[in-house]
Amino acid sequence: MTLADGRHVLQHALVGDEVLDEVVVEVAGGVITEVGFETSAGRPPHPAVLAGLTLPAFANCHSHAFHRGLRGHTQTERGTFWTWREQMYKLAAELTPDSYFELARDVYAEMVATGIGAVGEFHYLHHQPDGTPYDDPNEMGKALLAAADDAGIRIRLLDTCYLTAGIGIEAQGVQRRFSDGDAHRWAERVAALADDRVGAAIHSVRAVPRDQLGVVARAAAGRPLHVHLSEQVAENEACLAAYGLTPTQLLAEEDVLGPMTSVVHATHLTATDIRLLGDSGTYSCFCPTTERDLADGIGPSRTLHAAGSPLTLGSDSHAVIDLFEEMRAVEMHERLATQERGHWSAAELLAAATRDGHASLGFADAGTIAVGQRADLVTVDLGSWRTRGTGATPETLVFAATAADVRRDA
Repeated sequence: MTLADGRHVLQHALVGDEVLDEVVVEVAGGVITEVGFETSAGRPPHPAVLAGLTLPAFANCHSHAFHRGLRGHTQTERGTFWTWREQMYKLAAELTPDSYFELARDVYAEMVATGIGAVGEFHYLHHQPDGTPYDDPNEMGKALLAAADDAGIRIRLLDTCYLTAGIGIEAQGVQRRFSDGDAHRWAERVAALADDRVGAAIHSVRAVPRDQLGVVARAAAGRPLHVHLSEQVAENEACLAAYGLTPTQLLAEEDVLGPMTSVVHATHLTATDIRLLGDSGTYSCFCPTTERDLADGIGPSRTLHAAGSPLTLGSDSHAVIDLFEEMRAVEMHERLATQERGHWSAAELLAAATRDGHASLGFADAGTIAVGQRADLVTVDLGSWRTRGTGATPETLVFAATAADVRRDA
């Protein structure tokens, strides 16, 4: 996926918001040093043209790697997010560091094969099944870092503070694996990782008490901080009952929001919530294939973006790993909610999946084809059954292509 050092000619390439033809890219040390155009005069011989439409590798901003073990096993009955969660907890109780590594390695390898170059791993499966720390308290997190290395994907390990089963309810059952007891002990464990790939996460306002939200936010200073937000109406109702505030208002009052923060799902929001997220420059990460799989609802992606909250994308539970589908679904869900077409342009959705996604993970050196950026690129086949005859355009990438169209030989 990373172009080799040297000179490359791309048949078609997404440069900024446009697709350009015969783009010449010079690479040194895995970094783009020149972007130009092929001419017949004054140029040395070039290698074979890389056929297809090349774009920056995607950023998958929200991943729970172990949820991949549920694919194909949770579609056999009716239910809600909460009944699905019980199946997820059963899987979480069974994983060991070795099996977690093997599962995550396969998940990350699938991501690489489908055009994803970076992943934000929302990691809260920290301890042994009874809550006792491993001899190395970060053994599970290190398994994820090693799995990413093995698969060849860049990772932001979003080590997650998860302390309670609900507001005012102690962690119970498998949730004891998730909890460090309090946010200070969580911060001490994370600091011991001493790895610059590590970021932070607040699981939700359900799982971190109000008086400890600020502890996490301060410990995360200067690093990406992600948090599940208003995925379920029940979360909003519990927060309002306990604090007299929506989850977004609570995060704002505790200084959690800001341009280093991403809220995930952001499905059930008030107009005030949207204003707070936009005014603070907080990212909103949507995971449409998971949100519809779990019957969560359709979030206000366009309204958030207009308010100033940049959109990013994730595959979350990995019922599907296909960032082309996540892009397309954002627009399609808006159409279903409004009965109107054309809310998001293809260029905007591509920016969410590439430039803005990498930025939200703290990887400002990736996500565009430009000098100084990592040469982490992916090429889409324009001759497949899905893309044939559609043209070399941003619209082909968003509304025609799928993960199956990523060239494996590029």
